[in-house]
Amino acid sequence: MKGKVMSIIPIFIPHAGCPHQCVFCNQKKISGQKTASAEAVRQQIEKYLQWIKPGKENEAAFYGGSFTGLDMDLQEELFKSVDKLLQEGIIGSVRLSTRPDYIDEERLALLKKHNVSTVELGVQSLDDSVLELAGRGHNAASVAKAVELLRAHGFKTGLQLMCGMPGQTAASFMDTVAESIALKPDMVRLYPLLVIKDTPLEETYRSGKFTLLGVDAAAELCAAALQKFTGNGINVIRIGLQPDDELCSPGNIVAGPFHPAFGEIVKSMAVRNELTPQIMALVNAGRSKIKIYVPQNMESKLRGQHNSNIKCWQKIGACIEVIKTKNASIYLEGENNE
Repeated sequence: MKGKVMSIIPIFIPHAGCPHQCVFCNQKKISGQKTASAEAVRQQIEKYLQWIKPGKENEAAFYGGSFTGLDMDLQEELFKSVDKLLQEGIIGSVRLSTRPDYIDEERLALLKKHNVSTVELGVQSLDDSVLELAGRGHNAASVAKAVELLRAHGFKTGLQLMCGMPGQTAASFMDTVAESIALKPDMVRLYPLLVIKDTPLEETYRSGKFTLLGVDAAAELCAAALQKFTGNGINVIRIGLQPDDELCSPGNIVAGPFHPAFGEIVKSMAVRNELTPQIMALVNAGRSKIKIYVPQNMESKLRGQHNSNIKCWQKIGACIEVIKTKNASIYLEGENNE
C-alpha cells in the first residue's frame, strides 16, 4: 500500500528577524509578502487548509526570514497559529529557516516546545571572504557551531547554499560543498545567485562591477554539487528558487540564471555527467551502439532539454537507443560495431 503524500503549508515571513541586508536579498520580492504578523500567518494557513488532508505526515513551514531572530514573544505568537493545527492532527510537525548565528540553547528550547522538527540554515557559502562581500554578517565557524547544536538537540538540519556569489569561484563553491558534506546535514537546497530589483547587488551589477553566471554555467556547478551530495547520502530537496507569481512579475528579476525548469536542467546535467565516462569507455572499446535502459520517470532527465544529453553523446561517437524499463535505475549495454 502506498504511503500518504506529505503536504507542506508554506508560511512566508519576509526578511523578518534578519538584522542584515545581504547584497542579493529582497525578501519582499522573493516571497510576495510584506510583513510578519500572526494575522498574516493565519491568512496564509487558511488559504492552504482547503487543499490539505489531515495527517501527521503534513508539515507547516516558515520560510523567507530568520525565524529565530524574531523577538521571542512574536515567535510564540506565530507558533500559536500552527499549534492549533498540531492539536487537531492536521499537521504533525513544523519546519523553519533561520540564520546560523541565531541558534542557541534558549531559542532551541522554544522550537522544541512547539514541535519544530527541521531547521534550515541560510548558509549560502562557507568561504568567509565571500560571506563578507555578501554582507551576511556571520562566518563559516558560526555554521559549524549551529549544526552541532541542532544535532545535539535532535533537530533535522538543512543547509541552503548559493553559487555565483560575488568573490566566489567555481573552486570555492565546490570547497563549500565539500565542507558542507563534512557537516553531515540531513538535506540541502541549492540556488544560483539572481539580481533582484531594489537590492544593493542591482546597483553593483548595473555599474558593470559584477558578472553573473549564465544558466548553463550555474547548472553545471549545481549538477556537480548535486552529485557530491547524493553520493554522500545527503538529499537535495530543491534546486533553484520557486518561480511564484511575485518573483516572476516583469522587472523583479533584473538579471541572472533564472529558468522555471532550472532544477530539471541541473538533474539532467548530473545524469549526463554520470553516464558520459561509461559511454566514452564503450565507444573506445568499439561498442558504440549503446542501449540505455531507463525508468520511465527518469527518461526526460536522461535525454535532457531538447535531447541535449543524447546529442552530447552522439558527438563522441555513440549511437544511442533509449529503452524504457520498469527497473529502478539506469543501466547501459554496448554492442560491438559492425
